[in-house]
Amino acid sequence: MAKAPGVVTGRYGTIGNVYYVKEDYFPLNTTLYVKDFKGNDPGFISYHLRTIDFNSCSDKAAVPGVNRNHLHELETAIPPIAEQKAIAHILGTLDDKIELNRKTKETLEAMAKALFKSWFVDFDPVRAKTEGRPTGLPAEISDLFPDSFEDSELGEIPSGWRDGEIQDIAELNPETWGSRNKPLSVRYLDLSNVKHGKIDSIEEYQWEDAPSRARRILKTGDTVVGTVRPGNGSYCLIGEDGITGSTGFAVLRPKNKNDSAFVYLGSCSKENIDRLAHLADGGAYPAVRPELVAQTPIIIAPRDLLDCFSRSVSPLFAAAEERKQSSKLLCQARDALLPKLISGEIRIPDAEKMLEGVVL
Repeated sequence: MAKAPGVVTGRYGTIGNVYYVKEDYFPLNTTLYVKDFKGNDPGFISYHLRTIDFNSCSDKAAVPGVNRNHLHELETAIPPIAEQKAIAHILGTLDDKIELNRKTKETLEAMAKALFKSWFVDFDPVRAKTEGRPTGLPAEISDLFPDSFEDSELGEIPSGWRDGEIQDIAELNPETWGSRNKPLSVRYLDLSNVKHGKIDSIEEYQWEDAPSRARRILKTGDTVVGTVRPGNGSYCLIGEDGITGSTGFAVLRPKNKNDSAFVYLGSCSKENIDRLAHLADGGAYPAVRPELVAQTPIIIAPRDLLDCFSRSVSPLFAAAEERKQSSKLLCQARDALLPKLISGEIRIPDAEKMLEGVVL
């Protein structure tokens, strides 16, 4: 157990990522960690270490690893403690806002998921009406729900609703780049860069240098679901145009643009991802055919209720996308400032001026 604050980085495998730890922690034997800062500001040290070339201190082995003795020999320049604190404050403020955006985005999406589950999985408003209880919804929304159930192949469903599949309301892999329409460059989204609704990074390539898998044309409102090792959760809702996805994704484009959230929440529920993982086969790289994603069973409500759901959750997803784009700008600002502040290329007053239009 190490007492906070601390700084941790990986010692083997993927090296160079540095993390500032604000709570007591257990560092594994595959890490290097700092608990004695020798009078320096811990926050500053965490940022300072992010400018270090850890690869220059790597052992020449099959699995890259940081040699601590080599790392200790690197020469560096450290500013006075007051300037250290000022630098850590500026960069820390950006990271705090990025973290707040992440948490807010997760909360907004959780609210949308909860509403989807209540309306279209648990049928809470319908059950309330069948039992003579208030639904807790405004009258104009409550009136859209029936007050009885009927049998179906998927079990008991609200009267007037129907069994269906995602492909009933969404197209599968609607657009693909080929030799006739290939672009000059692509912003490529790989399966490894998507986890449980979050895009970690998008890589830019000239077409000639792009991976052969970079073929799926993605647009705002599309849902992508990873077909290779689907249990890894490589799925998300696309919030902007101009992205090219891997052929390892099944792309679902709603036939009615109002259904983008419904398609996403229905196809990427934990239950469905577990179903796809169970169906995956292929040994070392278990996968499912894209058609199996399109065949996801779903219960489809009447059009007026689907439109009502869209009006209810679209602002949540729009706000979540705004948080994501805000974090993108904040990350760019932090990454641009970090080496210049650490090296002394720019000073604190200049950095504060640069951030006036970025930090909201």
